[in-house]
Amino acid sequence: MAIAVSARSLTKSFGRREVLHGVDFEVQAGSVFGVIGPNAAGKTTTMRCLLDIIRPTGGEVRVLGVDPRTGGPELRRRIGYLPGELFLEGRVTGRKLLSHYQAISGPVPPGRIDELAQRLGLDLDRHTRKLSKGNKQKLGLVQAFMHQPELLVLDEPTSGLDPLVQQEFHSMLREARQRGQTVFLSSHVLSEVQQTADTVAILRGGRIIAVESVAGLREGAVRHLRFTATGTAAADAVALLGTVPGAGNVEVLESNGTVTLSAVLEGPIQPLLQALGRLELTDLVLEEPDLEESVLKMYAGPGEGVR
Repeated sequence: MAIAVSARSLTKSFGRREVLHGVDFEVQAGSVFGVIGPNAAGKTTTMRCLLDIIRPTGGEVRVLGVDPRTGGPELRRRIGYLPGELFLEGRVTGRKLLSHYQAISGPVPPGRIDELAQRLGLDLDRHTRKLSKGNKQKLGLVQAFMHQPELLVLDEPTSGLDPLVQQEFHSMLREARQRGQTVFLSSHVLSEVQQTADTVAILRGGRIIAVESVAGLREGAVRHLRFTATGTAAADAVALLGTVPGAGNVEVLESNGTVTLSAVLEGPIQPLLQALGRLELTDLVLEEPDLEESVLKMYAGPGEGVR
């Protein structure tokens, strides 16, 4: 499959401080690529390097097959960008502002702007200075999506949006992917990218520490387990659970001939099922994988760089 965006040994320094340390990734065309990380991990800096808003200190970047430093307006018209900090001209209506963007970005299908505004619940005839943060964010989303670009670069796109509008945004992302558009999405909230991303890169302190499919993250995620068994001693049940790879943090409650154990499981569940098959279970709860908990463990570490 074609590669829409790539970075090789990408570094960026501000003065003597290096804030991106040899970042490497590839984004397949037609996919949704999510970059997650705590604030000040380097997400925004990476995006700005991709868009030639700032220049890398070292390494190589390709966007839609082009070096963004030489792509010029022709490349920019193929991209829809929503910055993390959106500044809008305050003396015009949203409709007039989008008309200005349309002249820059290129052809927009008839009725497309009104359709997106209606879906997001945005009044285009209000002056932008009177818009709330959430409505300004909606306006930014419309300008990014309206010309159906080959590549969408979205920095914290759901910031300020209420839950219902967030769901509509996720629908827009899925439709973009179905049309073959590529999406590069950043967030510090895993659940935001989990719903729509094909691949997730975890960025910490200016370094990518993992690149995984969402399915891969789920396989290695933290699960919380609780079961009750009869006909076995607590020590034997604990020892049996100790044979399961990734099982830990075991707590035991023994009462009236039954044993209840709670534990945390990191890894595949098949070994757990094989072990539990030796017990007489009266109750079993295995919670959905907690991806947030797994990723927070990856976040833990020394200094974080910049956004």
